Amino acid sequence: MAVNNLTHAALRAAKPTEKPYKLSDGGGLYRPYVFPSLPSRSRSMSDNTINAALRRLGYTSEEMTGHGFRSLASTCLHEQGYHPDPIDLQLAHAERNKVRAAYNKAQRLPERRKMMQAWADYLDGLRATANVVPFRRAG
Repeated sequence: MAVNNLTHAALRAAKPTEKPYKLSDGGGLYRPYVFPSLPSRSRSMSDNTINAALRRLGYTSEEMTGHGFRSLASTCLHEQGYHPDPIDLQLAHAERNKVRAAYNKAQRLPERRKMMQAWADYLDGLRATANVVPFRRAG
């Protein structure tokens, strides 16, 4: 079942996408996805597209998948002490407790905005102190 998910990106991630997002169809029409499907702009990019890009970069499915980025972010954010609720909301996970799902419609946007900015800062810190290895070419 598809779920609409309001999400926040860090400032440096949102800024470069601002203009292409507003002009994504070239005719001024609103498009709901920053990364739409190639065959249909009314759907989001598929997991297969992301996984195919990773394979072309030389990564096997045992090394990394598109969903693996979600798992990595969730694990790191939990380890950094963030509450599970904003993490699950950010990942569009459905509430399993039916009573809680029926009554709690909170989006916790201020916490999520702060968390995503902290996540971007964390990744920037890793990049600044890491021995970055260039992408491998497939084949």
